[in-house]
Amino acid sequence: MVERILVVVAHSDDQMIGPGGTLRKYALEGKEVHTVIFSFGELSHPHFKKEVIQQVRVEESEKADRFIGGKGVTFLGLKEGKFQEEFKPKELEEILLKLKPKKIFTHAEDENHPDHVVVNKLLLELYDKLHVQKKLTSDIYSFDIWRIFQTKKRINPKMVVDISETFFDKLKAIEYFKSQRVALVMLKWSVYLKAFVAGFLHNTRFGEVFDKIR
Repeated sequence: MVERILVVVAHSDDQMIGPGGTLRKYALEGKEVHTVIFSFGELSHPHFKKEVIQQVRVEESEKADRFIGGKGVTFLGLKEGKFQEEFKPKELEEILLKLKPKKIFTHAEDENHPDHVVVNKLLLELYDKLHVQKKLTSDIYSFDIWRIFQTKKRINPKMVVDISETFFDKLKAIEYFKSQRVALVMLKWSVYLKAFVAGFLHNTRFGEVFDKIR
């Protein structure tokens, strides 16, 4: 049976900025990579019509997903800043039970962005319910987007993935999000620095480090 990987994120570029190198590596190994995104991210361009920027963000995400070898992207269509109020667990539950992923990647619980924190909370609440019901058993890993170095000690086990062969594919995938060019200028140096530091600390060229939270 093909191993399935699921990444659950708040915004349409988070999956590439965070675990993009790992997702590409898994796809090359023949694993199925699936993505769920909570919002369309229309607030990033308030001067455009909502429908226009939604379509742009969807197209960017799908192109980046195809580039890394992913199997598809699902948007839940929730408003940024309103995830807690608008989230209906049934849609995500159906995805989880259909895929039964071996690994799930999502945001860290202490991220600097409130939407990221809420995604972590909602996903874990749903997963824990399904796990207690013996409907789902997955390993869940978290990653940081905005934090370069951890200022708060985490006791969770770590998973380190060598992305030396896929790091530059990750950078290319990030380039597909042209609507986020300004924000990515600020983030790109941190993406490079984190991968370099992770690689240096674990005796490889580039790496991605995740906390095992379930």
